[in-house]
Amino acid sequence: MSGQPNTRLADLFGLAGWSKGELARLVNRQAAAMGHPQLATDTSRVRRWIDMGEIPRDPVPRVLAILFTEQLGRVVTIEDLGLVRHGRASKRRDDGGEEHPDPLPWPPERTAAVLTEFTGMDLMLNRRGLVGAGAALTAGSVLSSAMHDWLHTDPALAADAPRSPQSDSPLHTDPLHADPAGLDRYEAAPIGSQEIEELERSVEVFRAWDAARGGGLQRKAVVGQLNEVGGMLAYRHPDHLQRRLWGVAANLAVLAGWMSHDVGLEPTAQKYFIIAAHAAREGGDRPRAGEALSRAARQMVHLGQPDDALDLMKLATSGSGEETLPRTKAMLCTIEAWAQASMGHGQAMRRTLGVAEQLFVSDKGEGPPPSWMQMFDEADLHGMQALAYRTLAEHEPAAAGTAQHHAQLALDLRSKGRQRSQIFDYLTLASSCFIADDPEQADAYARLALVSMGSNSSSRTWDRLREMYRLTGRYAGYSKIDDLREEIEHALPKPSARVTVDKPRDTARA
Repeated sequence: MSGQPNTRLADLFGLAGWSKGELARLVNRQAAAMGHPQLATDTSRVRRWIDMGEIPRDPVPRVLAILFTEQLGRVVTIEDLGLVRHGRASKRRDDGGEEHPDPLPWPPERTAAVLTEFTGMDLMLNRRGLVGAGAALTAGSVLSSAMHDWLHTDPALAADAPRSPQSDSPLHTDPLHADPAGLDRYEAAPIGSQEIEELERSVEVFRAWDAARGGGLQRKAVVGQLNEVGGMLAYRHPDHLQRRLWGVAANLAVLAGWMSHDVGLEPTAQKYFIIAAHAAREGGDRPRAGEALSRAARQMVHLGQPDDALDLMKLATSGSGEETLPRTKAMLCTIEAWAQASMGHGQAMRRTLGVAEQLFVSDKGEGPPPSWMQMFDEADLHGMQALAYRTLAEHEPAAAGTAQHHAQLALDLRSKGRQRSQIFDYLTLASSCFIADDPEQADAYARLALVSMGSNSSSRTWDRLREMYRLTGRYAGYSKIDDLREEIEHALPKPSARVTVDKPRDTARA
C-alpha cells in the first residue's frame, strides 16, 4: 500500500459512474463467474484501492479490468487502472521529473502477457458490440522519453540478462498478469517452423486486404490471430523460432494498430504500436521497432499533433540502428517531412524530402526488403511527397502545384490492390487543385474519390474528404461545386469525437 491515492483508478471510477458499494458487488459477482466464489470484496476495500493506493491481489486486478472495459466501452488494462506493482515497472522519468504513468518499457517477460491481456480485452469489446474509444493518447514526448534507453540497447545483451527462476521453465509466466483478464487463452505449446511459415503467410493476406479495403473488415481477425500468437510466446521455443514468432507478433500488432487507426480507435491503435515496438525489440529487430513507432507518429500528424510526431520520429530514426536499409530510412524521412509540413516549416520539409529521395535511389535492391517494407515503393514515396506538399500548401499556397505533380505520379505508379492509397491520391489532387484555384479539376478528382469510397472501410479517407470539403467553401455558388458539396454532405458519416492527447505534466513545450 503506497498511502497515496490511485489517481488513475479514481479517474476511471469517476467515468464509470458506480458507487463504491456497487463496484464491490460487481467484483464479487464477476470473480465468482471466473471461478473464484470465495472472493468477498466490500466498500471499505474499494475505498483503500482508490484512496490509499492499495493494490489488490490476483484475480482482483483482472476482474476490475473486465468490469471497466465493459462499462466504458474501450480496452482498460491493469496498467490503465494503476494496479501494477512498481517493483516490476520502469522508473524512467519524463522531462517534468515525474515517474511516467505507464510502466514503459515493459520487462522482457511482460511483453507476451501485455499482448494477450490487451488483445483479449479488445476481442471482448468486439464480441459484445462495444466501441473501444474515448481515451486519451499519450504524448509523443512521453513515449520517446520512456522508451529511449530501452530501444537503444543491444537486444542480444538483453537476451543474455539473468532470468527469473520461473522464466527458466518451458512455460514462463508473470504471476501477476500472464493470463488475459478472464478470457480465452491459447494453450502454450511448442510449434515448429511450418506453423510459423503459415502465420507469416497469414500476415501477408491480412496486409493485402487492409491495403485494398481498409482496416474495418478484418481488424477482429488480426486481433484474434495476435492473441493466439501471444499465447504461443508463453512457451520458450529455440531462439531462432522464438525470434521469428516475435516477428510475427510485431507484424500483426502493427496491422492491428493500423487497422484500429484506420477506423478511428486511436488510443487502441497507439497501444498496439507500442506492443509492436516491444515485440520487434524482443525479436532483435530494431528497424521493425522503429517502423512501428513511425506508425504512431503518422497517427499523431493525422490527429493534428505534429510536434508529438516529431518526438516519436526522433526515437524511431535513432533507435532503428545501423542495419536499417536506405529505403526504410527514406520512408521514415517522409513521415518526418509530413510533420514538418503540418507545422508550416517549408524549408525543413523540403530538405527532409530531398534526403528521402536520395536514400530511396541509393537502395540497390541487393536483397529482398523485409516483408513489412514491401508496401513502401516508388508510388508510396510520391504519395507521401504529395501529402507533405499538399499539407504545406495550407501555409504556402504555391506548394499546391508540386503536390499535384507528385500525386499524379503516385496514381500512375500505383499497383492493383492499393485502393485506399489511390483514394488518398485523388483527395490530395482534389485538395491541391482547390488551393491552386482550379475548381474544375478539383471537382473531377473529388468525384473519382467518392466513387471508390463506398466499398472502403477506412474512416481516414472520410477524414481527408472532410479536409477537402472545407476547401470547397470558397467556391460556393458555382453550380458544379454546389452539387459536389451536396453529394459529400450526403455521403459523409457523422464525425467522431476528436481524440485528445495527454501531455506530460509540468513540462514546457517548445
